[in-house]
Amino acid sequence: METNPNLGQDPEIIALQALGWVLQDQDRAERLLAVTGLDPRELRSGLEDPAMLAALIGFLANHEPDLIACAEAIGIAPATLAAAADHLNFPGDFHE
Repeated sequence: METNPNLGQDPEIIALQALGWVLQDQDRAERLLAVTGLDPRELRSGLEDPAMLAALIGFLANHEPDLIACAEAIGIAPATLAAAADHLNFPGDFHE
């Protein structure tokens, strides 16, 4: 895991914090599984896959109220949460 100086912390940590937030609410967690087509086992096995972590943030970004609420809950700006997904998708091409 590499810390991105533009994000202030590791984008994978940000994504894992976001996942923790999603899983705190059963309805939201079920929506994540339904939208992504993942089952809980696949979700657990993909926790080290940057593309899956980016997709998780994409799930939040597709419902702006969740993106904002999640960012607030984990103590970062919504733009930083979205930037983490970009960095996970394109690790060498981060632009704020």
